[in-house]
Amino acid sequence: MSASEAKLATIRKLLAQAEDAAASPAEAETFTAKAAELMARYGVDRAMLADGDETVDAIADRVIRLDPPYALDKIGLLSGIGQALGLHVVQRTGFGVRGKEISALLFGYSSDLERAEILFTSLLVQAARGLAAARVPTHENKAAYRRAWLAGFSTTVRLRLADAEQRARAEATEAASTSATGRPAELVLADRRHVVDQRFAEAFPRLRSAPRRVLSGSGHGDGIVAGHRADLGGAALPTRRRSLGR
Repeated sequence: MSASEAKLATIRKLLAQAEDAAASPAEAETFTAKAAELMARYGVDRAMLADGDETVDAIADRVIRLDPPYALDKIGLLSGIGQALGLHVVQRTGFGVRGKEISALLFGYSSDLERAEILFTSLLVQAARGLAAARVPTHENKAAYRRAWLAGFSTTVRLRLADAEQRARAEATEAASTSATGRPAELVLADRRHVVDQRFAEAFPRLRSAPRRVLSGSGHGDGIVAGHRADLGGAALPTRRRSLGR
């Protein structure tokens, strides 16, 4: 097992501990800091190993279907994760046998696509648990509260991931890490962002921005608190995407 694989295995183990029903919020928070740190370092490791050889970590895309309920709110969470990890996320709307269907196309380096899907799968589970425990104020619309809760949760997760990514990049730069081709970490990581942006613009030259959503529920603050408690490690990718309820 390589060092990067071992790091990812450790992250998965931390997440399993955090998702244990017996784990207290305080214990989950303890796992969070270490898991987020390791996930960010794993991303840097993969970038440095792949420098100069796109076959090692190619630019690709991946489609993730967003099941109801709260499909648009789930894409908000996925977009925040993707943004923090250097990906572009495109919302796609279509119609199938079940009516309106929403999915997201993720675009970027394969290792970052992997990290994003791992995190999204894990955070959906954690969001479902948090929503189940949240108390909707009397006489407030439950769906409105939950949408606002998910928005607060997603915003906090994005900020925490972005902070972890920035720290990992700074540490690699300070350590004078060099890639397989001898280039410094700062240059390698900056080039990756530039390449992703350029390839994305070429692939989607006429893309439009989604309209900004307006939420009325009071759950935003509770979602922010839950986002601070969320574990940012990574789990395996079985079919564990739990419903968020109605």
